[in-house]
Amino acid sequence: MVAATAKKSAPVKPSLTKQASPPRQADKGKPTNQDKKLLLKMYEDMLLIRRFEEKAGQLYGQGAIGGFCHLYIGQEAVVVGMQSTITGEDAVITTYRDHGHMLACGMDPKGVMAELTGRQGGYSKGKGGSMHMFSAEKNFYGGHGIVGASVPIGVGLAFARKYNGKNTVSLTYYGDGAANQGQVYEAFNMAALWKLPTVFVIENNQYAMGTSVKRGASTPDFYKRGEAFGIPSMKVDGMDVIKVREAGEIAVAHCRAGKGPYVLQMETYRYRGHSMSDPAKYRTRDEVDKMRAERDPIEHLQAQIIEAGFADEAALKKIDQDVKKTIVEAADFALTDAEPDPSQLYTDVLA
Repeated sequence: MVAATAKKSAPVKPSLTKQASPPRQADKGKPTNQDKKLLLKMYEDMLLIRRFEEKAGQLYGQGAIGGFCHLYIGQEAVVVGMQSTITGEDAVITTYRDHGHMLACGMDPKGVMAELTGRQGGYSKGKGGSMHMFSAEKNFYGGHGIVGASVPIGVGLAFARKYNGKNTVSLTYYGDGAANQGQVYEAFNMAALWKLPTVFVIENNQYAMGTSVKRGASTPDFYKRGEAFGIPSMKVDGMDVIKVREAGEIAVAHCRAGKGPYVLQMETYRYRGHSMSDPAKYRTRDEVDKMRAERDPIEHLQAQIIEAGFADEAALKKIDQDVKKTIVEAADFALTDAEPDPSQLYTDVLA
């Protein structure tokens, strides 16, 4: 078992090559054009999620989005880094904090935003909302509002893939609060027993709703809980997209080799409250500001890209402008698309 911990340091030229063991920091090897293309793509993907969630927050405040809405701001490096290690044939399943996962899977921002506003052009035809969107085309299986529910379903997706002889994996995301649910360990046992190809990705954003990890868990090292089932695991700096990718490559390769599941604990942080209705009074403003100033995943990658000579500030600003345009178009569509016809109320309902 290896723990990869992060230290605040000056940006170095990143290395994204596969390694026998997870690196404690990026190597200082000469970057390649392939590295450049990948880093700029991950930078754009993280910006897309950040700008989308900022706009979703605005629309919620304006009353255009109803119900629950859990934003992913601050955690972008986790899903972008992990998605960069898999193919479009692999399965993804997550919790209710799911917009970022949808976008990282390649789902259309217009369809995601339209679902948030309850329009017929949404991924669930305007009837699922923030927590219940799916895309069979992108192998994205939700979005689940029940804490921990994504875990046994993710194991089921891995079982189906192995049973059907497909060399694909299932990325099963859940949070630090869900890590204390009993169904998680039943799923661990089955995945280990049958050597199912699933990567359990724990997004430890430090707070389960309003309860800090220190108050809600006997140990914050959730990744060690796989030991009882013989599942290899790793603790990763979830605020560094390169470290996430490097750890993800190891875990995904383990699954594809038929060796069974893998557990990754991503140490990350959410900037906003648990949901849009949460004022987050259980933590100080200084704590949030310090994390933003010192550990922001997008600013960290931006510094690495500039240091490596892959792009200058003007080029990165142009990427941000293009992303903002995409988000404006998504919001315009979501506010002008038609609402579902009342006749559709009972369609798509399994009785």
